[in-house]
Amino acid sequence: MEYWVYILYSERSNRYYIGQTRNITERLARHNAGSENSTAPFRPWLLLWKTAKYSRSEAIILERKLKNLSRNRIKLFIEKYK
Repeated sequence: MEYWVYILYSERSNRYYIGQTRNITERLARHNAGSENSTAPFRPWLLLWKTAKYSRSEAIILERKLKNLSRNRIKLFIEKYK
């Protein structure tokens, strides 16, 4: 089963959120419904970027790399790979 690594953006709070999941549609719905404590205050979220990985370990490695990027590097990454 594939896993998704994704980048969300909140226009309201000008924040990015990076995560990984098996079901990207369900996960985005949970973020926007306020079911996730870490993202609930910053709703609504827009899905800016996503990519599939074939294992959870691959997804976690990419998620950690993305989380270590600065805001500007995240913006550049999204522009380059969207």
